[in-house]
Amino acid sequence: MPGDLARRYKSKSQQARVVSEAWGREELFCANCDSTSLDGTPANNRAIDFVCPRCSAPFQLKAKSGSIGRTVDDGAYTAMLAAIREDRTPNLLLMRYDFPAWRVVDLVLIPHFAFPESAIIRRRPLSPTARRSGWIGCNIDLTRIAPEARILVVAASEPISPAHVRAGYERLKPLRGIKVTQRGWTLDVLNIVRRLRKAEFTNDDVYAFGSELEQLHPDNRHVRDKIRQQLQVLRDAGLLIHVESGRWRLP
Repeated sequence: MPGDLARRYKSKSQQARVVSEAWGREELFCANCDSTSLDGTPANNRAIDFVCPRCSAPFQLKAKSGSIGRTVDDGAYTAMLAAIREDRTPNLLLMRYDFPAWRVVDLVLIPHFAFPESAIIRRRPLSPTARRSGWIGCNIDLTRIAPEARILVVAASEPISPAHVRAGYERLKPLRGIKVTQRGWTLDVLNIVRRLRKAEFTNDDVYAFGSELEQLHPDNRHVRDKIRQQLQVLRDAGLLIHVESGRWRLP
């Protein structure tokens, strides 16, 4: 990355933002279409850093040195929930870079339609003495996002081919067609299926997580019926194969 740009700033967060966004304008491409570049957005747009010039897909880039970890800091809690419910979250790019070499180590893409509400964790309000007293932020819990929705763009400083990245994004696109009011259920069941770590599994395997799903979706009292329904939705989306009654297999 163009690390020399960091010399103009004292704040570490400003340095990371300026350097990573400058790199993105030169190196990033669109996963939603065949555009080989992304356009930067005005500096005062906090939620969106890049827009595809061809399909207008929005992207947000978060960069940090060191490991990304289980959770990622995000903005206001209510604003993030509203963005998910209104289907206007940007595609998220999570970058890990090496400092002071300013070298990209890992870059992960999470499609905008792959965020369940269960992944948004409410933080405590800021203290009364804080400048924004009472403000409530949130974290994104990456363990609540299914592995196939965490698409590698750079791994161990080696770029992944755009064709491979786009294929991973394309495979998930059927999720985009699910009504946003139902998509959270679908994503939560998909994540549980992947947590089973089984190539083939049964309804009972997923039923074992019924209490967890009840907590995530307290308004639904027919959890087993909903699980069966969502397994069928995942089958229709090409993310599961129905083997026989009550038995499923990952593609």
